[in-house]
Amino acid sequence: MNIAFVLLTHNPDEPAGIERSIAALAAGLRELGHRAPIIAAGPATPDDGQDLLRLDSLTLPRPALEEHLTAFLADPAPVEQEVRRLLAGNEADLVCWVDAVWGLGYLSPATAHMATALMVHVPRTDAPLYRSLEHRPGRVLTVSDFMVEELAREGVDTGDWAVVPNALMHTITPSTSDEREALRERGPLRIMVRAEPHKGIAELLKAYPGGLGRPLQIVLAEAGFEYWPGMQNEVVTECRALAAALPDVEILPALPWQKVPGFLAGAAATVISSTSPETFGNVAAEALSVGTPVIGYGLGHLPALTGPAGRMTALESGPETLWEALTTLLGDQAAYHAASAHGPRQVAAHTPAAVAQAFLTATGMIR
Repeated sequence: MNIAFVLLTHNPDEPAGIERSIAALAAGLRELGHRAPIIAAGPATPDDGQDLLRLDSLTLPRPALEEHLTAFLADPAPVEQEVRRLLAGNEADLVCWVDAVWGLGYLSPATAHMATALMVHVPRTDAPLYRSLEHRPGRVLTVSDFMVEELAREGVDTGDWAVVPNALMHTITPSTSDEREALRERGPLRIMVRAEPHKGIAELLKAYPGGLGRPLQIVLAEAGFEYWPGMQNEVVTECRALAAALPDVEILPALPWQKVPGFLAGAAATVISSTSPETFGNVAAEALSVGTPVIGYGLGHLPALTGPAGRMTALESGPETLWEALTTLLGDQAAYHAASAHGPRQVAAHTPAAVAQAFLTATGMIR
């Protein structure tokens, strides 16, 4: 079958969770023998593959704002017509709008009688979501039970939504017990995060404890979109200034997707300091897959995803408690190794093929 995805901001190695999750799902579908083209806005990049279909009718600046897209689509007809042509030309059996806005769910420009699905990755309850639902997609998908419950609390009818978790596109063999012990004793702490204020990195650095005695490396990535002009630059500038005043703290640029598991595998632990709920938690899942314990606030899907493979703290206790939980776990050899060993088991089912199979079942493409 041909399963098409529409995500305007998609780029190879884009440092953003939704883009990475769609790439992993598409890889799983291809592994199962299906085609999985992704329709995105221009401009093209040298790394575009044959299954990344660029729109001639829409080019986005980098970084783009949602208001940019709204302005570009004041007259949506050219984009709608091109999407329909691409879907028909690729003989798509199903089109999946990956987001209400950035995935064109609110326009839903499907060809006649084509099966459709809508993905809801973030807990938005605004006009674009309701417009997307008014188009009556054949199935609405989200990434966690937390999302189903959260949107229901906000008054959205989620009764027939399906949960399809994110997949891990790249995996490596976890460290041995001896390697893990060496990391526990003196290995670096490594964090991967997009440059957003609610990721909590500035607050984490302001609470940085003295005497940590090991490097702290933070990948602070700038994506192709932001919420207001200059947002990412503000975050990076503040975090770089804070890091410069601290011992052995380093701010690093984005990594290619394939290098993420290895980076996290070489960490004693990672911290998810997001002050708003993680709807899934890609970085946490990747850390768990390589046996790296996860410390974070007990928000959203993160506690269910992490389970015994890390430690969760209360948001109201602040970032100081995150550091305390981290140092306590690193100082407890037995608890640390138990958490590390449990991590790969916690996400073992999140293979691209397994998630693709769940997607096909949820959308009714197989029974």
